[in-house]
Amino acid sequence: MSGIGLILDIAVTHLTSKLKQTSIAALGVMFGIGTYIIMMSFMTGLNLLLDGLVLNRTPHVQIYNRTDPSEIQPVEKYGIYQDDVHVIHSIKPKSRLDRIHNALPLLTDLRNDIKVNGATPQTTCKVFYLAGTNNLNGIINGVEVDEEMRLFNFKEYIVEGDAHSLIKRKNSVLLGAGVAKKLSLSVGDRVQVLSTSGVTYTLNIGGIFQSGLAEVDDVQSYVNLTMAQQILGVGSNYISRIHVKLNDIDQAVPMSQTIEDLYDVKALDILTANAQFDTGSDIRTLISYAVSITLLIVAGFGIYNILNMLIYEKMDDIAILKATGFSGNDIMLIFIIQALVIGLVGGILGVSLGYGVSVIIDNIPFVTEAVPTIDTYPINYDPMFYFTGVGFAIVCTFLAGYLPALKARKIDPVDIIRGK
Repeated sequence: MSGIGLILDIAVTHLTSKLKQTSIAALGVMFGIGTYIIMMSFMTGLNLLLDGLVLNRTPHVQIYNRTDPSEIQPVEKYGIYQDDVHVIHSIKPKSRLDRIHNALPLLTDLRNDIKVNGATPQTTCKVFYLAGTNNLNGIINGVEVDEEMRLFNFKEYIVEGDAHSLIKRKNSVLLGAGVAKKLSLSVGDRVQVLSTSGVTYTLNIGGIFQSGLAEVDDVQSYVNLTMAQQILGVGSNYISRIHVKLNDIDQAVPMSQTIEDLYDVKALDILTANAQFDTGSDIRTLISYAVSITLLIVAGFGIYNILNMLIYEKMDDIAILKATGFSGNDIMLIFIIQALVIGLVGGILGVSLGYGVSVIIDNIPFVTEAVPTIDTYPINYDPMFYFTGVGFAIVCTFLAGYLPALKARKIDPVDIIRGK
């Protein structure tokens, strides 16, 4: 084998002598890798955004009082009718209160569980919002604000005012954006609510809450937990829901089953509650990878064609090199080095292009009422995309150079010279 320095010199000479073709090959790599990075960064960023909107606001386990039909009917309790066929229509569910039985001990047990990151109680009130002659159906949720902000990013959905107003003033309310718009109310105003027991309460608007779901924002508001219990006219142990966030979301299903078995309540896990969303997220991710891999494959074929043509144009040089003592392995090494240089340069340019365009997209304003917490388009700067892009560029160009070089290795210089 000839000296490696000489082989490198010949490879560089080939690349610079056909600078236009070399540049086109490098640009092919650059656009292929750059497009892959942009596509993956944007699509996975969008998926993470949508997943975050659900996971941040949805508890891993929701606990509430179940209302089910009676499993055992009175007729089945009489032994003389056990062998008969029972046909019962219009089975009525057992009459149960909305509140969770022994909610405070249950809440304490959950907070002491090492699997649980936190648990927050809620008390739900059905009310009418009063403003002059306007009476709107509504729901007010009593919450522990600090825990809601810690566990479910509650503060991010306050578009006006301050969530801590619920702590500072007992009769403060975070009014739903839809309610505020319909009643022409803003922060600092007052709103009257009529409870189901016929008592009217005056609440100070400390903030405007917007979830991004119109059907929620048109009816739902938040007050302090004790204020909600006062509106209902119940004691401090009246809790209608408990929201649980676990340290490991994969424990949601077994945890919900354990809670149901131990406490005779309904426990809904996040996977069951968001089954359709999870399916959509998986499909979007699959499409993203399918499109991105297709882009890389198309770029690979383009690189192969360019390098293949480059080798055929160098047939005279190959004949001369072999006639002057270069072996077939030397010829292969020359063209593989050329391919790897093109791949490395194109890969670096592709990474720069992908990152640059991603930064531009990340700074484009994106304002929508449906997602009030987002200001710009989502981008995922996962380093794996960039390493994958450069790695593919090198592997792809190596194969694109190796296959034609393998053919060039077997070329007989006498045949080339005779053909001339």
